[in-house]
Amino acid sequence: MENQPLVSVIMPCYNMEKFIAYTIQSVQGQTYPHWELLIVDDASTDKTAEIVKNIQNQDDRIHFIIKSKHSGIADTRNQCLNMAKGRFLAFLDADDLWHPEKLEQQLQFMTERNIGFSYSSYDCVDEAGKSLEKIVKAARNLNYEAYLRNTIIGCSTVMIDKTIVGEIIVPNFRTSEDTATWLNILKKGFFAYAIDHPLTSYRIRQHSASSNKLKASSDLWRVYRQNEKLPFFKALAYFSSYAFRLAICRTASRRAKARQRGLQQSS
Repeated sequence: MENQPLVSVIMPCYNMEKFIAYTIQSVQGQTYPHWELLIVDDASTDKTAEIVKNIQNQDDRIHFIIKSKHSGIADTRNQCLNMAKGRFLAFLDADDLWHPEKLEQQLQFMTERNIGFSYSSYDCVDEAGKSLEKIVKAARNLNYEAYLRNTIIGCSTVMIDKTIVGEIIVPNFRTSEDTATWLNILKKGFFAYAIDHPLTSYRIRQHSASSNKLKASSDLWRVYRQNEKLPFFKALAYFSSYAFRLAICRTASRRAKARQRGLQQSS
């Protein structure tokens, strides 16, 4: 790539001592080298900060801030965004993993087409990083209405071109702050353009905030009603579509885990 624009990688973290070193390594292993990794720790109570500091001392592309008080994911993402110097923003949760060619392929996809917002398919791994043989497909481009019906965009797959989309502020929700952010962009008339093969591995954890479906569903309802200000029955229609797709995904996930257990038992 001729001009090699800077990519600012947005990584909030909280109590991620088991996973964050692997996540950082997946950034350091990118085939595209012109990036800065912006990590903000939301007052972790485990060894997350110690682990990040040790890695930061060996790589000056990593910038790290520790908050004195826990304030939640939205505020932490916004602090990362305030630090960003790059034209492109790439989002990465502190327990997920990027495939080595993620940044290179996504940048090429966006710059060749003059795209402001893209996302990709992703595969799923368990807490140990083992494949669950499940791929969530980014099968099509999404506008605002389509995304309301199907909130399929994986946060760690997203890349934004600030010169096209503009600055971003993350709304204050517990688990659906990313959904609210993408909706704020899409309702300006932008599309989220899909890369139909996996560039990210999403780690499924039993006790993560996003794994609590009741809380996540409650937050999404708040996004529809408070952030998007949708009338009750219109919000209910979109939420029903979300719930239906969620049920399908959970069934597929259970089948994938069952296949994985079967493979382990037969080996």
